[in-house]
Amino acid sequence: MSLQLRSLAPSDDAGLAAIIRQVLTEYGANRPGFAWADPELDRLSQVYSHPNHHYLVALWQGELVGGAGFAPFPCEHDRVCELQKMYLLPEARGKGIGRALLDALISSASAAGYRHCYLETFGPMSQAQGLYLSRGFEPLSAPWGESGHNACDRWYARRLELA
Repeated sequence: MSLQLRSLAPSDDAGLAAIIRQVLTEYGANRPGFAWADPELDRLSQVYSHPNHHYLVALWQGELVGGAGFAPFPCEHDRVCELQKMYLLPEARGKGIGRALLDALISSASAAGYRHCYLETFGPMSQAQGLYLSRGFEPLSAPWGESGHNACDRWYARRLELA
């Protein structure tokens, strides 16, 4: 496997935004209520440069194929981060890239002192939901907090071990 994970750089912004929009379009989520409408989509390196934020990009055979990150998530629970903007191009799926991204971010979030990792997704993204379940995320019956992604209809959380 020729996989490299590294922190997001400003030079990744345009390519990553294009990947996210492509994947959202693939699933019919290219509309308000999803990450499609997030104002920061074209400047993610700025967003994830803040304390307690982290974003990793995935390079497969030297090509940018996706990424994922986390940021603080204010809600009714203490010390929660939200898994955000986890998207992979179709040709990058099924190769262990998503698992590697998720495992690295869970480790980083634990080291940052978060107690829970929360995420929201969309019913048709069943392959991603299988990944989340396989990495210890549990389905929730309702969302936590207010992410602004009111079109998402699946919610998951995982308790983190403090590093």
